[in-house]
Amino acid sequence: MADSTIDFSTYTPVNHLWPAFVERLGSEKAQQAVRQALDLQGMSGHAGSLPVLFVETCGLALAHTDLVREQTGLNSHGYRMVLLLSRRELEVQLLQDAL
Repeated sequence: MADSTIDFSTYTPVNHLWPAFVERLGSEKAQQAVRQALDLQGMSGHAGSLPVLFVETCGLALAHTDLVREQTGLNSHGYRMVLLLSRRELEVQLLQDAL
C-alpha cells in the first residue's frame, strides 16, 4: 500500500469524528476498524508513517507524520496514533488508541 497523497491542508481538525463514527458503527466495529488501521501501520508502516482511517468507508491508507503536522498542525508523532479522516466533511481527528 502506498503512502497517501492527500492534501491535508484542506482539512479542518475537529474532535467529533470519533463519537460520530462510534455512533454510526457501534463501539465494537469502530474499535475493530482502529485495530485494523494499527495493524496496517505494523505491517506496512514505519516510524514516520501514520495510519489514516476514512470514516465514510472504513478504508485505510498511510500518511507521512511530517506532512500531517505541516499541513494540519497535528503532532502525530506518538505511539498507536490513528488519523480519522472525513472526505465528505473535509475534517480530521487524531486518535491515540487506548484499546
